[in-house]
Amino acid sequence: MPFQIALSGLNAANTDLKVTSNNIANVNTTGFKQSRANFAELFAAGLQSVTSSATGLGTRLSSIQQQFSQGTIDFTGNNLDMAIVGDGFFTLSDSGAQSYTRAGAFNVDRNGFVVNADGLRLQAFPPAGDSFNTAELTDLQLVTANNPPRASEVVTAGLNLPADAEPPGDPLPPLVPADPTTFNHTTSLSVIDSLGGSNTASYYFVKGAADNAWQVSLYVNGDPVGGAEDLEFDALGNLTVPAGGEIVFPPVDPGNGAEDLELTTNFSDTTQFGDRFSINELSQDGFESGRLTGIDISQEGIVFARFTNGQANPLGKLAMANFANVQGLANNGNTTFTETFASGQALLGEAGTSNFGLVESGALEASNVDLTAELVQMITAQRNFQANAQMISTADTVTQTIINIR
Repeated sequence: MPFQIALSGLNAANTDLKVTSNNIANVNTTGFKQSRANFAELFAAGLQSVTSSATGLGTRLSSIQQQFSQGTIDFTGNNLDMAIVGDGFFTLSDSGAQSYTRAGAFNVDRNGFVVNADGLRLQAFPPAGDSFNTAELTDLQLVTANNPPRASEVVTAGLNLPADAEPPGDPLPPLVPADPTTFNHTTSLSVIDSLGGSNTASYYFVKGAADNAWQVSLYVNGDPVGGAEDLEFDALGNLTVPAGGEIVFPPVDPGNGAEDLELTTNFSDTTQFGDRFSINELSQDGFESGRLTGIDISQEGIVFARFTNGQANPLGKLAMANFANVQGLANNGNTTFTETFASGQALLGEAGTSNFGLVESGALEASNVDLTAELVQMITAQRNFQANAQMISTADTVTQTIINIR
């Protein structure tokens, strides 16, 4: 009997050393979660047994548990390196078969899909208007095409027209852009047509004969767009005409094969104060085509493609997963896990909500192995092995003594 008990102790100590050895071997493995060996006592008891005088039968391995504590965050500067700060897992797909990982060292395959080292594709919620469709999973794919242009539609003009300005003539002379004596002030900006071409839009302001009255004319690439439009202000210098502050100018052909430009100008922030002409705001909502310059990932897991035209298009939102019992996950190796009956079904959600941590782009989560603690555990397991081996030696000596009785 002592041989069997000591042998179970040897096996337990050997298993403990194996688990400790695996932890130490993976001390530099990204996203690795250390394991812990749990043991249970063997004890025989039955209806006819007297438990008060029964001895134990040794020990056995009851489980090997992954410890999902947070690892250290190491910053790498690579945008596709991602670490989870808090709970949760990245969701991966291998032709529809889902697995989960904390190792966020991703790269791009030849088709633009974001994959891990084993080619498993990172899963995300696809864009749906101004939000994301959290009821659907899709493979996250990075775009390589240019961002298409968008034609200007609205110009916002926040100006101040001088209250003491004088009309350029009586009667008002015809507006001639090349003759500055026919207008009081002018300003210009570039507007974008449907092909991404840049066009010069110039506004000319003429003080009217009536008090607090002005006229504004629009020229695009030197050609007039419709006629002069009225701007009127009250005694406090606030715009009263047009109502709402918007002037819709007629369509204009940019002359390069693009669609007609249809510009609405918002003068609601234009005032008539003081004695100086000033420009507080002059902007438009169009943009040229742009080349991809990089990928940004927010802490909420939103993946953006950024372009040279200043635009940032969302490509998806990382699908995070969590489980009722993370220690019930099956370890597939390569720092990936799959769900089991013990873990419960995967709970999918968004980073930064509920029980899901935040995503840190340009960083990796290091192994959570405490090397010092593992070395101490190694020494402890070694002493346990030696003690059980000594127990076998002692039992052998006792047995040999009994055999030698004459």
